Amino acid sequence: MKSLQSADYIVFLVYFIIVASYGYWVYHRKKKATATASHDYFLAEGSLTWWAIGASLIASNISAEQMIGMSGNGFKMGLAISTYEWMAAATLMIVAIFFIPVYLKNKIYTMPQFLNQRYNSTVAMIMAVFWLLLYVVVNLTSILYLGAIAIHAISGIDLWLCMVFLAVFALVITLGGMKVIGYTDVIQVFFLIVGGLATTYLALTLVSEKFGTTGVLNGLKLLTSKADDHFHMIFKKDSPNFISLPGLTVLIGGMWIVNLNYWGCNQYITQRALGADLKTARSGILFAAFLKLLMPVIVVLPGIAAYVLYQNGGFHEEMMVNGEIVQDNAYPTMLNLLGPGLKGLAFAALTAAIVASLAGKANSIATIFTLDIYKKKINPEADEKKMVWIGKITVVMALIIGVAIAPFLGIDKKGGFEFIQEYTGFVSPGIFAMFILGFFWKKTTSNAALFATIGGFGFSVIFKFLPKFVNLAFLEPFGFAAKVGEVYEIPFLDRMGFVFLICILGMWIISTRDNKKGVQPHGLEVDSSMFKMNPAFAVGALIVGGVLTALYTIFW
Repeated sequence: MKSLQSADYIVFLVYFIIVASYGYWVYHRKKKATATASHDYFLAEGSLTWWAIGASLIASNISAEQMIGMSGNGFKMGLAISTYEWMAAATLMIVAIFFIPVYLKNKIYTMPQFLNQRYNSTVAMIMAVFWLLLYVVVNLTSILYLGAIAIHAISGIDLWLCMVFLAVFALVITLGGMKVIGYTDVIQVFFLIVGGLATTYLALTLVSEKFGTTGVLNGLKLLTSKADDHFHMIFKKDSPNFISLPGLTVLIGGMWIVNLNYWGCNQYITQRALGADLKTARSGILFAAFLKLLMPVIVVLPGIAAYVLYQNGGFHEEMMVNGEIVQDNAYPTMLNLLGPGLKGLAFAALTAAIVASLAGKANSIATIFTLDIYKKKINPEADEKKMVWIGKITVVMALIIGVAIAPFLGIDKKGGFEFIQEYTGFVSPGIFAMFILGFFWKKTTSNAALFATIGGFGFSVIFKFLPKFVNLAFLEPFGFAAKVGEVYEIPFLDRMGFVFLICILGMWIISTRDNKKGVQPHGLEVDSSMFKMNPAFAVGALIVGGVLTALYTIFW
């Protein structure tokens, strides 16, 4: 039923009051001498605990593109889409061990600041503008639009009003600064997990009832037997889903670039840990990795359950629009089957995921614009109060722009999750190449970084449109091309891998040439002692690695 009952509104209102009241309390409790300091507003410097950092990482990451888009991919291709979640857990360990110590040791608070410190102001400014455009035009709009579609499908409220509601709710949290976001995210994650598990429980129960049994475990067994093809992590070349997840690329190729760039070189994410000390930051990231292992249960299994029910006569009206299957309808369809009260809880979980991500993204947009553009180029004399005020204005403007342009980008045509992954992938190979060499090769020069910044984007565009001009069938036997319609395309994860390798090679050639001319790069302070782990973190990292090995072995 495409509407909410009184019990649902009561549950949702309780959730809203809890989040808003707690955020207000955090804001005023911590509003002391540093309340108008820019680092306090943008980074919550020194005030987030490990559990707040971990929860905030997950709340900011899990949003409509996962709850709706990844569940839709679960309907279409099955458990394999979980690779984005499970490989993220492994990536978080790498970021905690190798990336965070470099940032903290060199007192780096924003990603453009790193580029300015390591390379020069030109590279930093180009990337600041790139990131702002990416965050506003791709990420913020996708979260808003997919979230609004889901809420509209569940409640029947007008789509545009849903977008405005989400933007206003996010605005309330964001204007309190990073501290409010960080601590309210703990509540958001609680609702997200509890509400998400309720949806998964319903989905598995429906499957078991469909085939004459009862119980969640029976439902899970039926899923694996009725949709065996949906429980393999690695696709073969003849799979129709190979273009999205090309075989071993998810383990040894482009998937690492997606995740390392997202979790390690992304203001939106690293911002949560940059205001803490190393031990606290690492503990928070480890907590986030364990939560990541759980996420496919919440965001993928309901999509597979919807697929099984669809294949056996259910959901045909709900999943079809104009005669075509719309995979992103899977999760809202499941939510609409929940009873009064439970539906309100799941609705709150979905809203929590969307609002937390919007708030985090908007805060990152404000951080980059204020600290890296406004302070450096527009008004270098701006005091702390002025910078916080500019940050708040930036948040408002970003959300207004997002609401205005989101309906016109075709986000719902491709499948929301893949839309974000592919278009972020136009810049991530060059960014990651620039960061990884900037960290660990002191001879990397600014000219090389410029090549990665501009050349990486250029090569990504070339590889995207190459199939229109060149027959790439010769790559198909090697697993680097798949037929889409009448042409052979390179899977976007492989495109990212190719562009990354080109950027690394180009940067090495340019840096070597510059070094011979006597160019002296600005290396960061890096030494092996920075990467030592305390025993508790090391044990946690080993457990994460062991669980991932088991999962990939079982579901290969």
